Amino acid sequence: MERPLFKEKQSLSKEIVHYMKLSILNGIWSPGDRIVETKLAKELGISQTPVREAINRLAGEGIITILPNKGAVVRNLTARDIFEIYSIRAVIEGLAIRLATLRADAADISELERFFGKMKEKVFDNNVKTLSPDAEYIHEFIYKLANHSQLLIMHESISFKIALANRILSFNYTKEQEVEQHWPLVVALKKGDPDYAEKVMREHIRQAYLQFVKSNKFDNHEQLDEMDWF
Repeated sequence: MERPLFKEKQSLSKEIVHYMKLSILNGIWSPGDRIVETKLAKELGISQTPVREAINRLAGEGIITILPNKGAVVRNLTARDIFEIYSIRAVIEGLAIRLATLRADAADISELERFFGKMKEKVFDNNVKTLSPDAEYIHEFIYKLANHSQLLIMHESISFKIALANRILSFNYTKEQEVEQHWPLVVALKKGDPDYAEKVMREHIRQAYLQFVKSNKFDNHEQLDEMDWF
């Protein structure tokens, strides 16, 4: 990954956080790898202060762990982490679709239906390898309709951790699965019942979690069954 150009001093720490997250997602840093503050600052051509601030921020998000006598290391995700990430996601996305249901108009529904129609067509397109970006767009569309800034902030943090888990554990849905699992969200939004929509979304996330656990083995495996689901 090329060295980035950091221009805005006021947002320097935020830009470094973004750069570090991309480095983790791209596999440049893996769980357990040390992140040496002085080395990173030198590589980026900046002072240590904003790097230290970025490291502390990522530590606060649970992405990096600061260990005594070792410093900052990329944190490994445990089975418990996966459960907590998905359970929180179910709550905030449940609220997002509840708000979206209350605020969506006919034009919004039509736009989402048109998008989903194009998404379905890609199932038969051999040049399209994955529909994950399309699935992500549907969730982003719902957040946009929800119009809740704090939910967006929480969503960004959770989304990165899910992407990180998928990268580390090589977990991906088939195109058919993406279509099958996301159609109920479109239907729920179109139906206009916030209670029903929230129930559908929470079940959508729960099934994603159960599929994730079923498809992967953890080095520090914990027995987390459906009874753990709130």
